[in-house]
Amino acid sequence: MSEAVSYEDLAAIEDDFAEIDDEILRKQYELSKPLFAKRAEAVSKVPHFWPLVMEQAPMEIETFISPQDSAVFGEHLTNLSVTRPEIESATAGNPKSLSIKFEFSANEHFEDEVLEKQFWHRRTADGWTGLVSEPVKVHWKKGKDLTDGLTDASLALFEARKKVGDMKSKAVQEYKALEKKVEHSNGSNTSFFTWFGWVSNRRYVSAEESDKANQEYAQRKEARKRGEKVSAAELEKEIDEGEDEDDDSAVEVHENGDDIAVTIADDIWPNAIKFFVQAQEAEDLSDADMDDLDDAEEGDEEPIDIRSLVQGKEKRSRDSSGPPPAKKAKK
Repeated sequence: MSEAVSYEDLAAIEDDFAEIDDEILRKQYELSKPLFAKRAEAVSKVPHFWPLVMEQAPMEIETFISPQDSAVFGEHLTNLSVTRPEIESATAGNPKSLSIKFEFSANEHFEDEVLEKQFWHRRTADGWTGLVSEPVKVHWKKGKDLTDGLTDASLALFEARKKVGDMKSKAVQEYKALEKKVEHSNGSNTSFFTWFGWVSNRRYVSAEESDKANQEYAQRKEARKRGEKVSAAELEKEIDEGEDEDDDSAVEVHENGDDIAVTIADDIWPNAIKFFVQAQEAEDLSDADMDDLDDAEEGDEEPIDIRSLVQGKEKRSRDSSGPPPAKKAKK
């Protein structure tokens, strides 16, 4: 009779697949860098390239873009770029870690010309793996905070926890303050820019904690290769270590922040030209078609888009370099 296959055996096979995926991602990233540089040079000469790309954003992102966000993207977004910092570092790192940079011209809402958010792929002792991030400081102009204070409050909690040396602390006053703000928002985001305050879908995981968990994971993997079995008691201990740590969902300012990061990195960034072409094809609708569409949708809730920022009632020429018209708020 053949020996039964255990859960650990199946998990080991999955781990091997994951390692192959990582190697493919590393190789793809290195091979693509010259092309991305060539594309960046080309699209820098195309008016409103990135606003039009964002206009074609998948639903994972579009649902979070408010009319005011559309105005910022359509009128002031000048560049978007994605890098994988742990691949580019001197030592081999996780290729799933990301850095996403938005560049803007001067606008009425914030002082920053660049808003860059980094995501680190990390592991915990109980086996959880995923992206975590630190809140980004957005220098909002007075009375112009699109997030109603959520990004500032998220950063305040993060800094307070760092100061007391406990990234899971709920005793700091900033925790209660942010919890109230999140509760007041009823879990709905006021703006896409709230994403810059996102930390984790579970809780923040430090580099030190992740390194330790990765070392333990590597040791167990080597043991499996030698034919050793992880005891049930050890597996139960790992699970218990994860279960006694409450997550931070009550103070998370933006849902699915990691999904947005992955969508930007794996879809929008590599396929930007495709999205731009789709936007140009959509622009080929006749004025009559657009009028009919407006009449049909009059009185209904309009979907969030950026099209009205790059074409007005009169069709814009494709080589137009003038500023896009402002977008009207939803009715």
